[in-house]
Amino acid sequence: MALAAAALAFALVTLFMPALGPLFARAWPDVTPPIYGFASFPELLLSHAEIVALASAAATAAALALGICATRPWGRDFRPLLGAVATIGQTFPPVAVLAIAVPVLGYGDVPTFVALGLYGFLPIVANVIAGLEGVPSSVREAAEGMGLSSWQILRDVELPLAAPVILAGVRTSVVIAIGTATIGSTVGAVTLGTPIIDGLVGDKLPYVIEGAVVVALFAIVADMVFERLDRYLRRHTGERGG
Repeated sequence: MALAAAALAFALVTLFMPALGPLFARAWPDVTPPIYGFASFPELLLSHAEIVALASAAATAAALALGICATRPWGRDFRPLLGAVATIGQTFPPVAVLAIAVPVLGYGDVPTFVALGLYGFLPIVANVIAGLEGVPSSVREAAEGMGLSSWQILRDVELPLAAPVILAGVRTSVVIAIGTATIGSTVGAVTLGTPIIDGLVGDKLPYVIEGAVVVALFAIVADMVFERLDRYLRRHTGERGG
């Protein structure tokens, strides 16, 4: 019920924001128009979601590949370097990454994609390593005794058992990316941060509130969806373990 209520509120606010015009006009009579109108909120949401999805997918793919390598016997020497690079990358705020990327990549979605991908990499790779190393050695030994190859053990045993922990990292990364993507509008990306930035520049508080509310509801709904998926995976892996 909580997820359904949040999703309904998210859909209504996004699709029917213009219907709230009289309310904002009464609260801020000096702001004309009272609703941000340079782009519709569904359009802003689609563009925002596309950037977040692509950046999160790239960060997840890189984290899985590097995390798996770092937990293999032949790649354990690589783990300290991976941890150092990921930690250093996390210390750079997205704004700094954007400032560095813009002169090279130009304005628009690309520098925002790079900033979100780099910033979302650390929580995922940390959980990939933790999840794979958390698989009991007795389970691996049993799989080896059944004649499974290293690849089959990884695919059929380790990754399924580590999936809930890995998903927790992806969940954190995606929710952070949803909020952080708003700053991409400072370098020309079209996101839900566009009305927020325009509102701040033009001293139009309703635009800031409108953009912030939609972003907040987007993050809440995404977090709830990941929570449901986490419950499913934990129940599924529990049944498999039993």
